[in-house]
Amino acid sequence: MINFSVRSNSRLSISCGVGFLLLWTQGQAQEPSGLNAQPVAQATVLSISPVTDGDVLGDPAWANAHVITGFTQVRPNAGRAATQKTDVYVGFTDTAMHVAVIAYDDNPSGIFASDSRRDSSLDDSDAFLFMVDGLLDRQNGYVFGTNPAGVQFDGQITKEGAGGTFTRSGNGGFNENWDAPWTVAAKTGDYGWSAEFRIPLKTLRYGPQEEQTWGFNFQRNIRRNYEVVYWAPLSQERNLYRVSDAGSVEGVRVPRQRNLQVTPYVLGKSQRGGGLSGTENESEFGFDLKYSITPSLTLDATYNTDFAQVEADDQQINLDRFSLFFPEKRPFFLENSGQFAVGNSQEVELFFSRRIGIGAGGAQTPIDGGLRLSGRVGDSTNIGLLHMSSEAVAGFAPGNDFSVARINQELPNRSGIGFLAVNRQGDGSHILSKDLDDNQTYAVDGRWGIGDNLLLEGWVGKTETPTLNGKDDAFALKAGYSSPEWTYNLEYTEVGADFNPEVGFLSRKDYKKGSAFVMYRYRPDDLWGLFELRPHIRYVEHQDFDGVKESGNWHIDNHWEFKNGYLFETGTNLIYERVENPFTLVPGVIVQPGVYDEQNIAFVVRTNQAAPLSLNMRTTVGGAWGGDRTQITPSIKYRIGETFSSELSIDYNKFDLPIPNGDFSVALTRLRLSYSFTPSVLLQALFQYNERSDVYSTNLRFSWLQSASSGLYVVYNEVDEQYLGAPPTGRELIIKYSRIFDILN
Repeated sequence: MINFSVRSNSRLSISCGVGFLLLWTQGQAQEPSGLNAQPVAQATVLSISPVTDGDVLGDPAWANAHVITGFTQVRPNAGRAATQKTDVYVGFTDTAMHVAVIAYDDNPSGIFASDSRRDSSLDDSDAFLFMVDGLLDRQNGYVFGTNPAGVQFDGQITKEGAGGTFTRSGNGGFNENWDAPWTVAAKTGDYGWSAEFRIPLKTLRYGPQEEQTWGFNFQRNIRRNYEVVYWAPLSQERNLYRVSDAGSVEGVRVPRQRNLQVTPYVLGKSQRGGGLSGTENESEFGFDLKYSITPSLTLDATYNTDFAQVEADDQQINLDRFSLFFPEKRPFFLENSGQFAVGNSQEVELFFSRRIGIGAGGAQTPIDGGLRLSGRVGDSTNIGLLHMSSEAVAGFAPGNDFSVARINQELPNRSGIGFLAVNRQGDGSHILSKDLDDNQTYAVDGRWGIGDNLLLEGWVGKTETPTLNGKDDAFALKAGYSSPEWTYNLEYTEVGADFNPEVGFLSRKDYKKGSAFVMYRYRPDDLWGLFELRPHIRYVEHQDFDGVKESGNWHIDNHWEFKNGYLFETGTNLIYERVENPFTLVPGVIVQPGVYDEQNIAFVVRTNQAAPLSLNMRTTVGGAWGGDRTQITPSIKYRIGETFSSELSIDYNKFDLPIPNGDFSVALTRLRLSYSFTPSVLLQALFQYNERSDVYSTNLRFSWLQSASSGLYVVYNEVDEQYLGAPPTGRELIIKYSRIFDILN
C-alpha cells in the first residue's frame, strides 16, 4: 500500500492501494457488454484507378465496390445508430490503397469546415477519418482524415495512443507531426459531401502475405449535432486510437512494393545582427533517403540535415524550479518516434531526440548525417536502430555521435516487453579528456493488458556517466483502468541523484514520486443542456530518499461540458512545496528556503470552438511562495471560413510576495496568423513577446507543399532583445526547396 498525506487548513489522506482496489472492483462490475463486437468487411480489387477528385458517386471505379456502412454513436448518445448515413469503400490497385466516403446529410446547408491547413484539428468540423492497421498487431496504426474543404490530416498511432500526443513526446501516443505522401479531394452536393483518398502502398506498413486482413476503423464527425460516430463501435471513453477494438477488412491483395525515395534540398540563408559583425550569407545542400527493405521494415538516411522550415518553438515562462519541456518538431525524428520512447512523458524520457542537433536555448548545431532502421521483423517484433553525428561548435557544443537501439516484442491484448540502449560519444572538446565524454542509458519496459479496461506498465533504467558513480538508476510502475464511467490511475516513480540520461529529458532528479487519479463520467439525460460531467481528483507527491516530502498537490475539479460546445472547469488546488535552496523566480526576485503551504482556486471557460469567434480562458487565484498569485491565460481565436485563422493568447501572472521586489507581474504574449491559399499553399506568422526575458520574436513562414513536408519554404526570423546591453536585432531570411523523387517507380 502507498500512503500519501498533505496538510493545508486541514489534514487530508488517501490510501491509494485500498482505494484503487475498491474502485477497480466497482468498475469491473460495470464492464460494458456488446460494445466491442468487431465488424468485418471486404476490400475491393479495383480494375481501374479512381480519379481522386471527391466525386465518388460519379466515379465508375466504385460502381461494383463493396460498401461499408452501419455507424454507431459515441457522442452524444453512446451506442445509438448514427443520425446520418455514411457509406465507405476500400479498394486496392497495384500501387495504392483507395478509400472513398459518401457522407450523406439531410441538411447540406449545415455542413461545416473550419480549417484547410494541413494537420489542422478536425474536432470542430464535419470530418471523416480512418485508422488502418496494416500489420494487424492491434496496437499501432496510421490515421488519415479530411473535411469538406479537402484538408490533409495524418498521424501515427503507437501503443494505442496510451501516452498522449507526440508533440509533447511520451511513451506511446498519437504522432500528429508524422507526414506522408498521399492525396485527398472532397466535394459537397445536395446529397451531403464526399471524399476520395489515395494512399500509396509504400506509405503504409504491412505483412508479406499475398492476401491479408487489415485492421480498420472509420470515424465521422457531424459538427452541428456534436455527433461522433464509428464503424467499429466504441465505448464512450475511447476514440479512433483504440486499435484493439477496430474492425477488420478482409481480402486485401497487395503486391510487393519497391520503394526508394530520395528527397534532396537546397537552401540559401542570409543573417545579420544578433552578435554578427555584418551580413553573413551561406548556402547548403543535403538529402534524405528512404528505402523499404520489406513492406514493414524501412531504412532512412540523411546527409547534412537541416530543419530551417520547422516552425519556431513556442516560448515559455519558467516560474518554477524545474526544467521546461519543448517538443520535437523535426520531421526526420518524428517517424516511428513512438517506438523509441521509454519513460514518463515530459518528466523522465530516456531518449529525447531534441538532444541531437539542438543545444542550450534551442540553438541548432550542425548535423552531419545519420541512419535509422525501423519497423517490424517477423509477426510481432519491432526494431529501431538510430545513429546520428553532429558537428562541434567552438565554445558552444562538442561534436557527438549518438546511437540508439530499441527492440519491442508485442504480445496479445495490448501487452509487450522491450529493451532500449542509448549511447552518446563526444569528441572531448569541452572537457579534459575524451575518455570522460560519453554517456550510456539502458532500460527495460513492459505493459500487460488485463481484460478490456486494465493496463499495467513499468520500466527500469540505468545510466553510466564517467563522473557519476552513485544512485544512477530509475524506475516507474503504473496501473490504469478505464471504463465508460470510471478512470483510475496509480503511479510510483523513483529517480536517483546520479541518474543522467544525457540523450533524454529529466524535469527533476533525486526523488520518489507517487500519484493517484480518479475520474467519473456522467451524461445526464436532460439537465441544463449538459452533455457530460467529469468530476475528478488527483494527488501527486514527491519525496527525497530520506522520506522527507518535497512537494504535494491535491487537485479537485469538475468539468462541465455542454451540448452547445461550451465547457467550464471549476477546481481547487492544495499545494505543498519545500524549498531547500533559494532559486530565482524572475530576475531580482529570489524565493528563500522554507515550507510553503498554499491553496488556490481555478476557473476555466471555453466557448464553442467551431464558432468564428471563440474564447478559452483559465483564471487561477490563490497563494504562492508565501504570498499571492493571480494567473490569467486568455486565448481568443477568430477565423474567416476555412482559409484565415488567428489566435491571440496571453499568459499573465501577477505576484504579491513578502520578499524584496516581490510585487511584480510578468506576461508572455503570442499572436498566430494563418492564411491558406489552398490546402497546400500556406502563409503563417508567429509573433511572441516574453516579458520575463524582454525579448520580441517573429517567425514568418510561406510554404508551397509538393508532397508531405517537401516543397518550397520561405522563412523569416527576427529576434529583438530589449534588455540593457543586448545585441542588435537578429534577422534571418531562409529559402529552402526540397522535392521527393521516387527512383523505382
